[in-house]
Amino acid sequence: MQRYVVFYESADDVMSKAPPVYPRHLARLKEFRDRGDLLLVGTFGDPQAEGSMAVFGSREAAEEFVRDDPFVNEGVVKAWTLREWDEVASEI
Repeated sequence: MQRYVVFYESADDVMSKAPPVYPRHLARLKEFRDRGDLLLVGTFGDPQAEGSMAVFGSREAAEEFVRDDPFVNEGVVKAWTLREWDEVASEI
């Protein structure tokens, strides 16, 4: 099954930049989850050094999310990448 993974690279000092923007970012996450487009999301062990990721059901949803995500547009994220991923666990 085709999935699309967005990897976020945190901006410098993400722990001070994220809190004021987080409520709007969270609202966007919930919107995409409720639509069924966002399947998984979370940070890695050290968000400053390792960033975070989100898994979407379609490329279009992933691109739409990133395009208007407050974390991207307001500098909480300094870079992002989108990768296609073949989920095989559902086939096992």
